Amino acid sequence: MSFLYEFPKKSAFGRALPKNKIYEHASPTTAVKALFVRQVDKIIWSYKLSPETINLPAKSNVQEIQIFTIVLKSEVLKYEVLSAIDKAIPSPIVFILAFKNKHRYVAAYKRQNVADKNKRVVSNYFESKWMSDDKGQVALPVVLDLGTLYHTILKSIMPLSARQSETMDELVARLETLKLKEREAAILETRLNKEKQFNREVEINAEFRNLKKEIKDLKQ
Repeated sequence: MSFLYEFPKKSAFGRALPKNKIYEHASPTTAVKALFVRQVDKIIWSYKLSPETINLPAKSNVQEIQIFTIVLKSEVLKYEVLSAIDKAIPSPIVFILAFKNKHRYVAAYKRQNVADKNKRVVSNYFESKWMSDDKGQVALPVVLDLGTLYHTILKSIMPLSARQSETMDELVARLETLKLKEREAAILETRLNKEKQFNREVEINAEFRNLKKEIKDLKQ
């Protein structure tokens, strides 16, 4: 992704969200509260994308999409902060991280829990690169409903494209499997570099090659 979205003026909300309101609804640990204090300057509820504000009907579990701007004290932000906000706000959120004249998008795929409709399932977080404020803005994608808009925005910051006929749930599952396999490969490579016994080195190398093939297949 190399562009910033231009959100409709009618959807502007522009309200500061006090950190203590997040604490009330998410009950973060002391360590996470410390991250809010150390890393977050302020939180702004920037836009509400809803049937009333952007003239798109709600669909399935997406009744609204919230756009939050997180003004940072540095480029670093731990995902535990975003997770606390996602826990406090039931509807899908797209975060805009802001620091020194540049922005990036971060979001997790949030969906309704099949077993308990009062709960939400939140995926790993996806992020765009940092983009300068002078980067040209583009209009939101032309879609038929809020559900498709949410999926389209998410896909624009995901590191892989969806396969033909691949659902959002399937794409997210593939990305999470890929992340797990890449972590396993990094650990295995470290073991391989440290191994002194030839037989074990051959075994680990074979396992490493198989893992790299799995990673390649997941990326296709």
